[in-house]
Amino acid sequence: MSLRRAIMSRVSSSPISFLGESRSWARRERSDAEEIEGGGRDGVLAAGGEEEEAGRWARMLPELIAEIVRRVEAGGERWPQRKDVVFCACVCRRWREVTRGVVRPPLETGMITFPSSLKEPGPADAPIQCYIKRNKKNSTFYLYLGLSQTFTDKGKLLLVARRFRHGALTEYIISLDADELSQGSNAYVGKLRSGFLGTNFTIYDSQPPYGGAKASSSRASRRFASKQISPQVPAGNFEIGQISYKFNILKSRGPRRMHCTLQCPTAPDSTEENPLKSKAPSAGASVVLRNKAPRWHEHLQCWCLNFHGRVTVASVKNFQLVGTADANHPSGIGDEETVLLQFGKVGDDMFTMDYRQPLSAFQAFAICLTSFGNGLC
Repeated sequence: MSLRRAIMSRVSSSPISFLGESRSWARRERSDAEEIEGGGRDGVLAAGGEEEEAGRWARMLPELIAEIVRRVEAGGERWPQRKDVVFCACVCRRWREVTRGVVRPPLETGMITFPSSLKEPGPADAPIQCYIKRNKKNSTFYLYLGLSQTFTDKGKLLLVARRFRHGALTEYIISLDADELSQGSNAYVGKLRSGFLGTNFTIYDSQPPYGGAKASSSRASRRFASKQISPQVPAGNFEIGQISYKFNILKSRGPRRMHCTLQCPTAPDSTEENPLKSKAPSAGASVVLRNKAPRWHEHLQCWCLNFHGRVTVASVKNFQLVGTADANHPSGIGDEETVLLQFGKVGDDMFTMDYRQPLSAFQAFAICLTSFGNGLC
């Protein structure tokens, strides 16, 4: 009991409030990654007292650490209580690796725990429900994890994007931290870039989606790579998807036509017996998505889609994406009726975003950002 009280005291004593949780969540994850690459925080800390204390935590048996993490996770199935699981991963390197081995990915649980979960596929049986808040004054978009069925809760901040215009081109920088929206930031996770007409978009990931992936050779990618936090952690801009809208020169009213080609992520191997061993991600499947065609409602005299109560305001931005009927695609992706991503308006600057396998939260957010463009579509 004394050991458990010590663990919970260390976990619960952190002075992080729920409102500031997202920034600390991201910074803890990044700082741990830097320390792991540098060999620190595993009983090799600079301060003598902290070194001895961290050494004791690191010398605990992995089986005992795993049991502690399981009990902490059982009491934190939802945010903000789930931050205690993140704190367990921040004790030291061994605790981090064991925690990552115990906590199952969103594909299996439907829960987002770590920043790395944002680039893992969502569940197959039910979508993860999120919402996006838009700030028109500074062209910033905030992605939140919904904590209830209403839109009155504060939610759990997941990602932030800001729109930058470079002449006729537009870029959306996507970050974990609202105060660090640049490609040189440690919080940078990727970007979305539009073409000249605003009808074609490219998604870039800051990390290689699989082993052997080649970074973009653009000037921005080279500039960012020179600022990476560690030469052992590859960073840059890796193309993972393209979105195109059908060109609409006459600006006629009607549903938009979207076409997406994506390199979808693979889920971590759940059969790995040793949680201390990690493998490089393998190349995921390349999938093709298109928007689900709406139906014309004679009585309402408008195009309609069934959003099952998740969208309440009519808008040309509203859409649903489904897979294409292709036998070569993984199971479920070729189903043209199953909605893999839906996005719609519920207020002046509030939108819902629900996604599922094979999409990740990062990919879904990037696709939804294309709907805010002012292209000829």
